Parts: sequence; C-alpha cells; structure tokens
Amino acid sequence: MKVIDLSHLLTNGMPVYPGTPPVVLQSMTSVASDGFNELQLQFTTHIGTHVDCPHHIMNDGFDTTAEIDHFYGKGIMLNCVSQGSSISLSFLKRNEKIIGTADFVLFCTQWDRNWLKPDYFGNFPVLSNEAAEYLVKFKLKGLGIDAPSFDTMNSTELPIHHILLNKGCILIENLTNLKSLPDAGFIFSCLPLKLENGDGCPVRAAAILDE
Repeated sequence: MKVIDLSHLLTNGMPVYPGTPPVVLQSMTSVASDGFNELQLQFTTHIGTHVDCPHHIMNDGFDTTAEIDHFYGKGIMLNCVSQGSSISLSFLKRNEKIIGTADFVLFCTQWDRNWLKPDYFGNFPVLSNEAAEYLVKFKLKGLGIDAPSFDTMNSTELPIHHILLNKGCILIENLTNLKSLPDAGFIFSCLPLKLENGDGCPVRAAAILDE
C-alpha cells in the first residue's frame, strides 16, 4: 500500500482567500518550560486544503458531522492542464466512462505550482456551468481541485458551488500534488473534524494506492 499526501502545509503566513483572517498558530506551552508542547489554533473553516459541505451554502445541507462515508471512496484523476481557465463539457464527455466508475473526481490543473505566489488567487481554472451540470448526473460523492475555488474570484453568487453542493456533492479545494496520482485505481480520503455545524474544514487529503 502507498499513501500520497495531497495537502498543503498549514502554517502561519500561509495563503488565505482574500478577505479571510490570517492563520494563527501560537505556542501555548513548551517542553522546556511546561513539560509538553501545545498549540492554540485560530483559523476559519475554509483555509488551506479543505472540504466544502452543502451546509456552506444551505442551512439544511449536511455538514462535517455527516456519515464518514461521505468523505472517503474510489477516486480518479483527470489531467486538465490543457484545458486552460475553463474545464469544459466536451472534455468531461471524453472521460465519461472513467467518471462513471468514481466516487471522487480530482481535477489536476497544476495551479498548485502558484501556491506561494501573488497570482495564486488569480485566473485559476474552474468548471464551466455546463460541465458542473453534467457532473451532477453521476453518483459522485465529491469533486476536488488543486486551485483556490470551484468558482472564479469575481463570482459573488457562486453558481458552481450551488450546482454541486445542492446535489450533495462535497468540494475539496486547494489540493496539491495531484500530478503524482495515477488516472484511477486509488482510494481518496478527505476526513474533516467532526465540527458541530461545520460548513467546511481543513483536511489531510490523501490517496491510498494498492501496490
């Protein structure tokens, strides 16, 4: 068995979506003075590699306390580098057979190469509306992408989030290292903390491969 880490490091000074408070990790105790180390954490639910649950946009949508099966299942990776800023319906239709075998579809755009650069929150790739509508026809548990969001930076109504989350399809954003994955044959895991009313949560996303 091989496990591939698909998560960014959570640390002080890390990139956060514009307008989001910065991440603060503060040492409360130390081995030298107290005999043990303990951190105090301060951050919102949608920082770093994280999951969006339907409760993110719907009060009656399920949250991070949902059955754990929502966050674990058979994954596939689609290489979308050639798609530019819009992942199209025609591209998905060319991959229809493999999408039909999956619980989770991970879109490898390699935008994560910009993680520590000023333009990370720029013109990153997103699904077209038609592509999102097409995907909800499958029995998918979730979609993941190595970019900041499934909607563009200038979006205020979040149409892609609404199309997907309204159908109970969770979203995993700010993934990384997707280029290390095979096209199929792995289990994807994105287990969140069991937060009361958790609209989302940072996750340690990973792919588990049989070898």
